[in-house]
Amino acid sequence: MSFINYSSREINCKIVYYGPGLCGKTTNLQYIYNKTNPETKGKLISLSTETDRTLFFDFLPLSLGEIRGFKTRFHLYTVPGQVFYDASRKLILKGVDGVVFVADSQVERMEANIESMDNLRVNLAEQGYDLNKVPFVIQYNKRDLPNAVSEEELRNVLNPRGVPDFPGVAPTGVGVFDTLKAVAKLVLTELKKGGQ
Repeated sequence: MSFINYSSREINCKIVYYGPGLCGKTTNLQYIYNKTNPETKGKLISLSTETDRTLFFDFLPLSLGEIRGFKTRFHLYTVPGQVFYDASRKLILKGVDGVVFVADSQVERMEANIESMDNLRVNLAEQGYDLNKVPFVIQYNKRDLPNAVSEEELRNVLNPRGVPDFPGVAPTGVGVFDTLKAVAKLVLTELKKGGQ
């Protein structure tokens, strides 16, 4: 649920990058952070435990314009990939406005993708959200690897609803901003409708 700050005239929206361990969630956020205008972004914060890391930063994409005289600030989060950190994942999903599922295109990671997608559905439901109603996009990351499954197969397994999806190579930025723009656009469409 977006938060409105009347004093700064900003609507704050939360976008969570979800997916299996080592799929490229952190790399996506780091790429976006490094390419975002320093005057429009907050600090990149990493909350780390011994084996779990969550990244967060916020930015104000001036190009998106205003909604009813308010600027829109996006807060981007990653969740820890390992299922072991399910409690952290649930907490990070609280108040979410949009979700990016980052899938690992490698053939040996298909089970991890399916498990993570199922886990996303369950965790959203526990927060009172339905994945079918939340602004949602998918990125098929690691498209540059020789053992990458075809996009068609990934789509059949992970995207039966046909939500916007994008091929990606996060370290070089391929698909990174396309994915972000797509989820931001869906979130803004929901805001303009007045949300749920």
